[in-house]
Amino acid sequence: MKQFMDEDFILESDTAKHLFHDHAKSLPIIDYHCHLSSREIYEDVRFDSLGDVWFGGMQKDGSCYGDHYKWRLMRSNGMAESLVTGRDDEKARFKGFAKTLSLAIGNPMYHWCNLELKRYFGVDEPLSPGSADRIWNQCNDVLANDPDMSARGLIRKSNVAYVGTTDDPIDTLEWHEKIAADPDVKFLVRPSFRPDKAINITKEGFAEYIGKLAAAVGKESLDNTGDVIDALVNRVKYFASHGCVATDHGLDYIPFRKMPREVCDAAFAKAMRGESITVEEAEGYQTEVLIALGRAYHRHNMAMELHYSCLRNMNERMYRMLGPDTGYDMIAQNTCGGNIAKLLSELDSTDELPKTIIFSLNPADNEQIGTILGCFQSSEVPGKIQHGPAWWFNDSKSGMEDQMRSLANLGLLGNFIGMLTDSRSFLSYTRHEYFRRIMCNLIGGWVENGEYPADEEALKQIVTGISYYNAKRYFGL
Repeated sequence: MKQFMDEDFILESDTAKHLFHDHAKSLPIIDYHCHLSSREIYEDVRFDSLGDVWFGGMQKDGSCYGDHYKWRLMRSNGMAESLVTGRDDEKARFKGFAKTLSLAIGNPMYHWCNLELKRYFGVDEPLSPGSADRIWNQCNDVLANDPDMSARGLIRKSNVAYVGTTDDPIDTLEWHEKIAADPDVKFLVRPSFRPDKAINITKEGFAEYIGKLAAAVGKESLDNTGDVIDALVNRVKYFASHGCVATDHGLDYIPFRKMPREVCDAAFAKAMRGESITVEEAEGYQTEVLIALGRAYHRHNMAMELHYSCLRNMNERMYRMLGPDTGYDMIAQNTCGGNIAKLLSELDSTDELPKTIIFSLNPADNEQIGTILGCFQSSEVPGKIQHGPAWWFNDSKSGMEDQMRSLANLGLLGNFIGMLTDSRSFLSYTRHEYFRRIMCNLIGGWVENGEYPADEEALKQIVTGISYYNAKRYFGL
């Protein structure tokens, strides 16, 4: 029987061990999509306790911010919300989580959490109800006495070369400016452009947001679709001036419905008055904005990330209590692959298709995405159109393997740009180690089975590329 989480954790063959330990393990991390706070990075925040850095929760301003992966698991074990997102008794919360985690056999959280404890706090025993008190005391002692257990210190400990935060078009990017001017920050921190609130015309708060967008570009109002596009393109240029290399769209599904501009303007006017609009009207407006943004991204050499097939905030009562991104989302089933292809084709028709990374929360879309890629590749950069890594609910050993197998079957796995954290936690960088182990084990298995030759140079290029170099090249870092 293998020891739990030893140095060869997940690595089942000699080839897999060689590929990980000799090629993948020590490479820097390019985290091209996450939800870390640029302000917390600049201020180099320290954490009051393990509960603070591990869970997050209710903030002083009434918002709820933190690791909703852990919150969701705790709720599944019947823990009271006062211990899930509440912060009155952090030790009780941690002990409750320890009981929960001991039941999470087969869940990637079991691996992630124990890797976080091992790599950042030197904890060598698994977290369980019996070890919870010892681990709580040990971790809090490390937090109190290790000067590197701060936001910046954790990024340095993780060997992170690049952090791509997620930022709204109206953001001033003041914290990014301060980070860029600080000579003590040796890793890159860049904004990523996420214009969802200006695209989601049917969502609550749309009209209010458009007013904020107008103010951000120095206008009293935005009166039609063209005004919105001009404002967003203005902000794309502003983000580009701050080193932005990636954009992100988190949409329920990807629409494509070309409508006359006057129809889009009429829909926009109704939405601004608070009136309901039809699905067709909404999709017409959204398509017009997406096409214009795609062209702007191409001009500024920004990659366009498309995240879709998520139903968000499905528990209305808890959404009203805690707000978005608190663990009440689910996989959706959409049939928008054809729309994605039409959007890419529209941009390609004028030679304005940006680098694009496609993520579906529904793993049933893996093969469809793989076939979309092959329709739009070009000599601009190897793997210009990417199948994004297994995302969110698919962020498991089997989910990562399925995504990589699909990509290998239908495209070029060797050009894959690899893992990201998509996280709000400074401890989540162990997910890159987890991914690299799984990737090396998968490739090592193919070699051991005689499905790929033991060609050292080729294997090194593939493994180091997926771990680091492909993303470095793709984003021009």
